[in-house]
Amino acid sequence: MLTYQTWKKPSVQFEIDPVYKGAVNLLEWTYEHYGKSVVYACSFGIEGIVLIDLLTKVQPKATIVFLDTGVHFKETYETIEKVKEKYPGITIDMKKPELTLEEQAETYGDKLWERNPNQCCQIRKLDPLKDSLSKGNAWISGLRREQSPTRSQVEFINKDDKFQSVKICPLIHWTWKEIWRYVHKHNLSYNPLHDHGYPSIGCSHCTTQAIDINDLRSGRWKGKGKTECGLH
Repeated sequence: MLTYQTWKKPSVQFEIDPVYKGAVNLLEWTYEHYGKSVVYACSFGIEGIVLIDLLTKVQPKATIVFLDTGVHFKETYETIEKVKEKYPGITIDMKKPELTLEEQAETYGDKLWERNPNQCCQIRKLDPLKDSLSKGNAWISGLRREQSPTRSQVEFINKDDKFQSVKICPLIHWTWKEIWRYVHKHNLSYNPLHDHGYPSIGCSHCTTQAIDINDLRSGRWKGKGKTECGLH
């Protein structure tokens, strides 16, 4: 089994088929090599909706982790409930930080996301994910190369130094249009905020409508000089 400690980039080739663009092929390989300990960290944005549907074709009883920061949009929580209804076999772990919002405010001051968003992301996202990933050797992410320059070099299989793990990215070759085409073709429910100018959806305090139609992540951490939460 390929692990982080014995990392060597696999020489396997994944067929870039016209329908799934290698995604299902990679997911099958992932579960063959890592077993059921694989975790899918999902934000339940539009890419996540597609990846969950693909994932259940390979592993109907997959484990999905949602980093429940406590400050997500109500529409996000409603979307999670719809996903649970559609795929009753999956397990969704609503992973919460060690600190409640009240405890965080007592320790670091109120509205930490405004004063130090990196520290807030560390407490409410990175540390909880690290704990979840400590139980396995690999995790799945919905990253796409088209999303931003910082993601343009993502591979199907990546050594993840940050979490001492292996990061699997089945959707790297999918385009924004292909994501939506798949959703509509299969009549999948998705976060309604996508229909109101939110191509990328995170915590409610740090997400606005996109300010640049050519930058899908331009509504994240507006004015903070920050484009990633630190997971990738």
